[in-house]
Amino acid sequence: MRAERPLINSSNPILVLGAGSWGTALALVLARNKQKTLLWAHNAGHLQQMENERCNARYFPNIPFPDDLQICVSLKTASTVQDILLAIPCVGFRQILEKIKPHIHKNSRIAWATKGLEPGTGKLLHEVAREVLGNTIPLAVLSGPTFASEVAKGLPTAITLASTNESFSSHLAQRLHQPSFRVYTSTDIIGAELGGAVKNVLAIATGIADGLGLGANTRAALITRGLSELMRLGTALGGRQETLMGLTGMGDVILTCTDNQSRNRRFGLSMARGNSVQNSLDEIGQAVEGVKGAKEVTRKAQKLGIEMPICEQIYQVIYKNLSPSDAAQTLLRRRPKPEIAGET
Repeated sequence: MRAERPLINSSNPILVLGAGSWGTALALVLARNKQKTLLWAHNAGHLQQMENERCNARYFPNIPFPDDLQICVSLKTASTVQDILLAIPCVGFRQILEKIKPHIHKNSRIAWATKGLEPGTGKLLHEVAREVLGNTIPLAVLSGPTFASEVAKGLPTAITLASTNESFSSHLAQRLHQPSFRVYTSTDIIGAELGGAVKNVLAIATGIADGLGLGANTRAALITRGLSELMRLGTALGGRQETLMGLTGMGDVILTCTDNQSRNRRFGLSMARGNSVQNSLDEIGQAVEGVKGAKEVTRKAQKLGIEMPICEQIYQVIYKNLSPSDAAQTLLRRRPKPEIAGET
């Protein structure tokens, strides 16, 4: 890391890494809130196109950039800002941290709006960030029931900002918070991260069920029992029940399981039509975090001895060639049991 730098005040830009739909939507929120915002993408051509057209034509062609939103062409810019917000697919999370590490300084603060577990290791993203950046950089996670297109349009949204650093949490919340984008703070990073990881898998499950025509009753059962799976895993890992039943848990599960703006739900619908995993991914054309997430969530649950039958069946469909209809039948044939653990 570089030598100590003077504290940077709130008038300095915030750097948003990732110009996909979610990163662009968050950059729009910040800039509309009169925050100087720099938006970076790994593709130089995409950066130039956004600079020329003053919008992200790939995702929001009819939403112009505010004056406070500017394009950033180099990660070296990280050395000139205090706050950095990552909005990139989970698979690239560690790599982007390693790239910015040479440019961050003592007063740097890192947040992310990435959801999921690290592919291959199953680690929570704050664990990855600590491995790469050490223990002194303040960290925060932004998560909750949000579709990027609605955020970009300025439709009312509520989200959770979780951090154990009160100063960072308060400052970043103020930079984001506005009437159409309400930010609630929390200190439960684990709970916030797990909700964002497990909901993707559950959204695939409800997409499959709806694609098979199993009805509204089945969808409601999957959401409810899926929340039970999330609660079991989350509390075992140190998350709080109230977080898991809040915006980043139940709220995000409901959103992604019930609306076709969810890429994970659409992936499940595609699988139910008989498409292969790859064809379903190609059809959507964007990252579907629940595909890799199903493997990591299932592995983590098995390691801890936690029963997560819905997530297990989605793993079997994606990685073991189990047909969606057979997965549904496996869940339906499970023996009767108490709804509440511990009851007889």
